[in-house]
Amino acid sequence: MKVVNLTPHTINLQTDEGQVVEIPPSGIVARVEEKTEIIGKIQVETDGNIPVIRKTLGQVENLPEPQEDTIYIVSLIVAQALSGSRSDVYIIGESIRDEQGRVIGAKSLAQL
Repeated sequence: MKVVNLTPHTINLQTDEGQVVEIPPSGIVARVEEKTEIIGKIQVETDGNIPVIRKTLGQVENLPEPQEDTIYIVSLIVAQALSGSRSDVYIIGESIRDEQGRVIGAKSLAQL
């Protein structure tokens, strides 16, 4: 199976046997178009106002058409925007973290 990383980050996946498979970024980043609209402001004591916006998700951009024997790893927001409409789209599953709590890899892939 060909695995295409459509995120801007290298993804390290750990196999059942403990091997680490490094999947570099493909150079194509799948994204979701976002629209924002100011819907209000929150006054923070005497320090001023913080704008409040509403985000609306649009179309998924830069997602290749399905190809035989190929899966695509995307960000969570891209997978959510697709609403499970593509069986070839995955996100990282169970995270592997270092001592500082930073994600350094994953034990699995997931679908929404």
